[in-house]
Amino acid sequence: MSTTKREWCPSLAVQPCQPCSCPVVCTFLALMPSAVFHLKLLRYLFEVSGQDASELCNQWLEWEATDLQPPLLQGLHMAVLQGKGSEVSTVLQGPLDYMEQSLSEGNTPYLTGEAVSVADVVLWAALYPILSDPSLALGERMSVKAWFDRGVVMHSCQSAAQKVLQGKGLQGMKIFMQRQPAPPSRQCRDRQPCNSNPAEGEESERVVSVEEMEAAALTWSKGLTDGPLATDRQHPILPEEGKRNLLVTSALPYVNNVPHLGNIIGCVLSADTFCRYGRLRGWNILYVCGTDEYGTATENKAREEGLTPQQICDKYHAIHSNIYKWFQIDFDFFGRTTTEKQTEIAQNIFWRLHKHGFLLEDTVEQLRCESCKRFLADRFVEGICPNCSYPEARGDQCDKCGRLINAVELREPQCKVCRRTPAVQSSKHLFLDLPKLEAQLEQWLDKSISTGDWTANAKQITRSWLRDGLKPRCITRDLKWGTPVPHPDFKEKVFYVWFDAPIGYLSITANYTDQWEKWWKNPNQVELYNFMAKDNVPFHSVVFPCSLLGAQDNYTLVNHLIATEYLNYEDTKFSKSRGVGVFGDMAKDAGISADVWRFYLLYVRPETQDSAFSWADMALKNNSELLNNLGNFINRGGMFVTKFFEGIVPVMELQPEDKTLLALVGWELQQYIQLLDKVKIRDALRHILNISRHGNQYIQVNEPWKKIKGGDTERQRAGTVTGVSVNIACLLSVMLLPYMPAVSQTIRDQLNAPPSCVNTMLQGTGTFVCCLSAGHRIGTVSPLFQKLEVDQIEALKKRFGGQQPEDEPPKKKTTAQSASSTQPAAVPAAVASVNGVDPERTKQLTQAVTEQGENVRVLKTQKAEKAAITAEVAKLLDLKKQLAGAEGKSPEPAPQKDKKR
Repeated sequence: MSTTKREWCPSLAVQPCQPCSCPVVCTFLALMPSAVFHLKLLRYLFEVSGQDASELCNQWLEWEATDLQPPLLQGLHMAVLQGKGSEVSTVLQGPLDYMEQSLSEGNTPYLTGEAVSVADVVLWAALYPILSDPSLALGERMSVKAWFDRGVVMHSCQSAAQKVLQGKGLQGMKIFMQRQPAPPSRQCRDRQPCNSNPAEGEESERVVSVEEMEAAALTWSKGLTDGPLATDRQHPILPEEGKRNLLVTSALPYVNNVPHLGNIIGCVLSADTFCRYGRLRGWNILYVCGTDEYGTATENKAREEGLTPQQICDKYHAIHSNIYKWFQIDFDFFGRTTTEKQTEIAQNIFWRLHKHGFLLEDTVEQLRCESCKRFLADRFVEGICPNCSYPEARGDQCDKCGRLINAVELREPQCKVCRRTPAVQSSKHLFLDLPKLEAQLEQWLDKSISTGDWTANAKQITRSWLRDGLKPRCITRDLKWGTPVPHPDFKEKVFYVWFDAPIGYLSITANYTDQWEKWWKNPNQVELYNFMAKDNVPFHSVVFPCSLLGAQDNYTLVNHLIATEYLNYEDTKFSKSRGVGVFGDMAKDAGISADVWRFYLLYVRPETQDSAFSWADMALKNNSELLNNLGNFINRGGMFVTKFFEGIVPVMELQPEDKTLLALVGWELQQYIQLLDKVKIRDALRHILNISRHGNQYIQVNEPWKKIKGGDTERQRAGTVTGVSVNIACLLSVMLLPYMPAVSQTIRDQLNAPPSCVNTMLQGTGTFVCCLSAGHRIGTVSPLFQKLEVDQIEALKKRFGGQQPEDEPPKKKTTAQSASSTQPAAVPAAVASVNGVDPERTKQLTQAVTEQGENVRVLKTQKAEKAAITAEVAKLLDLKKQLAGAEGKSPEPAPQKDKKR
């Protein structure tokens, strides 16, 4: 490094960087928490040593600065200055879990691959004070531990750590931490789960300046503005000049089953919340969705229920529609893929790809089940992953290592329907030539990701697909139920669902309006948002965009790809067959309003890591946040107006204390807007609850119920506090609208709020204005929420936990419902069998084996205790023996550990 470079950052008391010493200097910089602001310098130091930062490396550096540093600084503050080392594990749980997942899934020794990168050095150094202290008990994260230990043995890293901490461990950070402002202890970060009650713990009070107070008071005094209501929509909605035009889709749900809570929050509810918010902002939004109705899954469901595929589609499309309507999902149009428009548009894109040379013909080896008399679609075969030996890999992708798989590569494959071993046969198919489109895709991705709001997992999953180079992707299948392939040489085939299904967004829009191309062939005027769970990412970020790029017809491509992680049920997965979890058609029977369901699902929305639905936590959040915090504040303000001022909002004379509150509320509103603009739905909800907490504290300190009994000055003070409180309640009603639309409307009805309040306060950067001025008459006020009692919750937990009701006749119990992770499956003996083969018992045992296999997989994924896993594996082996017997086979002996299989 030249002298000039050293002068650029004179605070660095280090020697000029040489390639051999670069890791030492970089580690030295990163060990100092202020080095967040020196990332450019760190990159420079690595570059001069001949090591370029990859895109994945840059993503890790961005994550370290934005997602790791805030909770890390909070954890350091707690451990070093407050002596709360036992609480550090909770603060850092989210980031460390994310690193554990990334390292284990990537199956590489370092964050970006086989070699050390600047990201490894920066993260290792940032976490060194925490991970090197054995007293903090941060939990068993084997991949993170192995990664950290590799850094420990590097001389350069140890040398830098010694220079900075001087062998004092965490206490070596004390002087630095004493100079830093105390970080907020209650702020939920992207990589940190928000499972604790936000009201717990202390939060450093935000200091409001006199300028902020006066500005807030001035804004407040401006009152409402006139304009069109945000909820007024004229169909068909089309793009408009001079407006922000948003086309929003949520992943099309499979029509063959009932959606559970995880499906609902992962796609339609998240998209609905964002759309409701966007309309309040004045954006021009079209939200379309529909059921995905073609493919093997539908054929199988039809066979199970004794219906035709079309009858299955009609039945479950209606079920889906009713569920989403109950959850108040406000689609502009909810369609389906079994339409003439779907065939027309899919075949058009196919011929354009064919014309431009982006399709290949090839004969492929496929798995065919002779028992079922058909070729097996990817997701209806499973076996041992050829890459990582995961025992339950699917025929298209391994859930453990994430790598793509050709089904014929699986070791010991099985048909998921009958559990027989399929045979390999040849079949000619058409492929999308992804390698030929890779350069175009990369160029488009660089622009879309850099300018749009892509979630971190969406970026990471997409890059993982591109890392090893794309391969041709088969787009045809040997099925009957699907969009016909129009090519004469492939007339017996249909399009593969992952080529066909995303085109459903276009065809559904075309069934909504014949001017659909104004949305889908208008990339300069339209922004496309895709909402989905993470397993759908590659098909929306790679396969579908390649299809549209190759068609060369000016299609609108995704600008913002919003992917959630998974929502689990309690400590397991949702399972319709075992009766585990809440499914959409059951939620309304639980005696809990749709708005409370929406609130809790959005509160635990798995934005950056898997989260879990918990009955106990739902009751806690309902009783503490909705009932005692939000509902209590809104009800108190309205009741004070009714009781003390005969239903008329009193005159308000603002004092400094009131202006301070207005400034705090205004700041929370701005944070809410900034977060929702970036689709941080879960974190934005916290700011609503923060406002009601500010309001409750304001009422409690001022005690209007006492001051109303005093003299004129005190009565005036009671009036001001009451008037300000009901105005905050009005603001809260608007902020709640995306989350709890019915409750939002109820609040406004009770306050008799002017309709224009709905969009006035969310325009621009957010303005908290006086909506209910002195003299305004409010309506009838009543409680908004009800307490969820312990016995009620326990009954619901038992009801949806897979247990059978005690009064149900035993004959109604099924194998699938009896099999669970804690209770071995009990399969009733068959009434009749032929030649030792028992078809009914075979069917029951096949289902039981499938479910028990899922139990084992979940336990392994969750890294459960070895004894628990061994017990469940034993149950699985026993079920497989029973199945072999029912099929008339001799059970295979268990493999010996000292012999190779």
